[in-house]
Amino acid sequence: MFRQAIVMAVAAIISLSAFGCVSKNAFEMMEDEATRLGTELEDLQDRYNNLKKAKVEINSQKETLEQEQIVLQADNKQLNLILEAKSDSFSEVISSLRQKMADQKDDCELQMKTDEEQIDDLGQKNNALHNELNQLRQVKEQEVAEMSSTYEELLSKMESEIDKGQVTISELKGKLTVNLVDAILFDSGKAEVKDEGLLVLQKVVDILKSVTDKAIRVEGHTDNVKIGGALARKYPTNWELSSRRAVNITRFLQAQGLNPENLSAVAYGEYAPVADNETDAGKAQNRRIEIILIAKNR
Repeated sequence: MFRQAIVMAVAAIISLSAFGCVSKNAFEMMEDEATRLGTELEDLQDRYNNLKKAKVEINSQKETLEQEQIVLQADNKQLNLILEAKSDSFSEVISSLRQKMADQKDDCELQMKTDEEQIDDLGQKNNALHNELNQLRQVKEQEVAEMSSTYEELLSKMESEIDKGQVTISELKGKLTVNLVDAILFDSGKAEVKDEGLLVLQKVVDILKSVTDKAIRVEGHTDNVKIGGALARKYPTNWELSSRRAVNITRFLQAQGLNPENLSAVAYGEYAPVADNETDAGKAQNRRIEIILIAKNR
């Protein structure tokens, strides 16, 4: 459009010049105007060319972006497919994990229930054992009290024999021992209880009759002097002599009314000395009868 206006202006100027109808100043002004318009035309042409070039570049970028958009859409579709597949896989994993957690919870609850039952059972057993222990302790305390009472009675009733050194009485850890030297019970080399010995034993019997829950063990002991002469035909060794003495004492206790189920006779011969057999005093201590009261389960 500008181009056509310029062309028409130039044509008018030429026409006027040819007919000589314009002055010189008017002609110069028209010429300047034509020049200015030509310059503007060139500027506009350059701008047009630049815009056209920019349009081409923009179209090219548009095509590139459209291609990239197509690629991105394809990628997005592929990603959606992958995500859907992963989602299904994750759902399966999550479902599996939830099932495992549920199973583990059930197992834990079952185990806790079992443990609680075991704890309750152990608690009941512990209480039962505690009660049994208390009962045993009470029984033991009662036994000790009874043993101590028997011990005190023996000490009181056999005070004379104790003072003479014929009898010793000891109590240790629920075991009461009446130790009688053989001289008060037997003549030398004999197993029959002499009258003096029977009187001493009767004192023991009077007290032991009240003891019905203890085992009574009669032990025969000798020194280490070998049996010789005619006596050896009856008692070849100290085993036989100590055995016969223990049995005779036991039979006397039975004859006086003690329960034979609580009685026993044991022979140690010379093999459980309490003193040195190298001296006469030591031999005298080793020749003895021990009447021992102990719990029946021992």
